[in-house]
Amino acid sequence: MKGLGNVIAIELKLAVRDPMAAFFALAFPAVILWVKMRNGGTLPGGLPVIDAVVPMLSVFVVGLASLVVLPATLAQYRERHVLKRLRATPASSTMIFGAQWAAHMLLAVLGTALLTVIGLAAYGLSGPANLADVVLAWVLGALSLGSIGLLIGALVPSGRAATVIGLAVFFPMVFVSGAMSARETLPESMRSIGDLTPMAPAVQAIRAGWEGHPVSPLTLAVMAAIFIVAGGAALKAFRW
Repeated sequence: MKGLGNVIAIELKLAVRDPMAAFFALAFPAVILWVKMRNGGTLPGGLPVIDAVVPMLSVFVVGLASLVVLPATLAQYRERHVLKRLRATPASSTMIFGAQWAAHMLLAVLGTALLTVIGLAAYGLSGPANLADVVLAWVLGALSLGSIGLLIGALVPSGRAATVIGLAVFFPMVFVSGAMSARETLPESMRSIGDLTPMAPAVQAIRAGWEGHPVSPLTLAVMAAIFIVAGGAALKAFRW
């Protein structure tokens, strides 16, 4: 466990020191928050915009770390033969996946915390009505999206290709799932498409917990199922 903790700490340090990873996981969501809050106001139904935007953007951060940064890092390690050198150590593919996922999700935690602090300090954000539900939904969302990112990283041979594929998966999903614009403001056709994406359950569950609504057990089960299926496929497809 100590060895795993050391690996996670090193990977997190490397991610934070990477200018692009740090910018997109920490600074970019804060810029989006500022853009979203220039006009403020309320959503249909009377919910303050800030109380929807911060939970939404927390999924944006998780998705970016999971689907773009994580698979690119894993693929770069394969491309630079880092994984081949790790193969000669006691490290298993499960340990490598776990360390990579944990390090990148800690980066997402930092991004989510930064958004929350800015929202509380500058825009009058209300705290989560049910913190336990929000944390559970966030973790399950991180597990489900992270497993998809690991699958991409397991299959793609180069960091550049992983980045391109990750962005191609991430950005369309963000715009239709409600992680960039509140679902209440999207056309019905976009909501219908967005509901089919792996990101939508995380958005719905985190927002529900934040706003004090019951979190659907089916939504949580969907995220758990994605984690099991995609994570198992990633382990099976992994190549050193």
